[in-house]
Amino acid sequence: MGVATASRVISGTGSFSAAAAERVRAAAAELGFRPSNVARALSLQSTGTIGVYVPDFRGPFYGPMLDAIDGELRRHGRHMVAVNGIGDVDARQQALSSAEFLADRECDGIIIASNELRDADYLAIRQRIKHVAIINREVKGMKTQSFTVNHRLGGALAARALLEHGHKRLAVISGLAHAQDNRQRLEGFLETVRAAGIDSDTIPVVHADFTAPGGWAATEELLGRKTKFTGLFCANDQMAMAAISKLGVAGKSVPEDVSVVGYDNTDMGAYLRPRLTTVDTHIGEMGLNACRLLVNQCYGKELSIARDFPPTFVPRDSLRKIGR
Repeated sequence: MGVATASRVISGTGSFSAAAAERVRAAAAELGFRPSNVARALSLQSTGTIGVYVPDFRGPFYGPMLDAIDGELRRHGRHMVAVNGIGDVDARQQALSSAEFLADRECDGIIIASNELRDADYLAIRQRIKHVAIINREVKGMKTQSFTVNHRLGGALAARALLEHGHKRLAVISGLAHAQDNRQRLEGFLETVRAAGIDSDTIPVVHADFTAPGGWAATEELLGRKTKFTGLFCANDQMAMAAISKLGVAGKSVPEDVSVVGYDNTDMGAYLRPRLTTVDTHIGEMGLNACRLLVNQCYGKELSIARDFPPTFVPRDSLRKIGR
């Protein structure tokens, strides 16, 4: 049997007979042979890996995205290399360094989820790595590689729900002020409120950092202002869950005294008491389709790709009508 035949059996490519395959596998087992991933990568000019950058592994937001990407890659015999932002440098530099790390590992493509990078940063990364997909952000010049939800509509859905339940005294716990997706959902919320005849300047907005401690501190600040509100919109579920807890500590019941609406539809929100009303942004679907784009580009597949991810309102127990 020739070396070429053995190579085809081991790589699983090309033609070979069942008898040849059996002999090669038997010999490999007897010799304890394991294929070299490095040699395979050099031969195929592919490492079979897709790199993924997210700012933080903690919290429930990025988990569904990473799970969807990893599952899709494994279905196609490929793997994920995931990194997050760690270090003493600022968040933008963490993202840039992480992208450089993935490029140095010869990943066939990379997926990035970052509010810290500028459009020019993404374009520069594409100069280094040909195949790039972006999640939860639309970048000028890279629209076909961007997968995001209509956050302005998501904010509008939250406002509409509170208004339809009779809430006119509203408050907002916003996320990071510079984050594109946060600005969009806040704009959608306030535009909808203004369209209902409410002066948005009268609505207190406290900016936090998308974390539970940030949500707790922001709720404490709102309560300290002595501004009365019956409806609270939080820019993500982690802050909303912390807000519900802090309101309880302050002697206010949800939803009897204050209705709370979150954002993202993270899994644990459905198991709170009260169960959290929220807006589903379909982060897992965005991750799945960004991954499929790179699988098609890097490995010659023809997977179907969705690009429209309309946010959906998820009504639960933390929202109720005024006076009910």
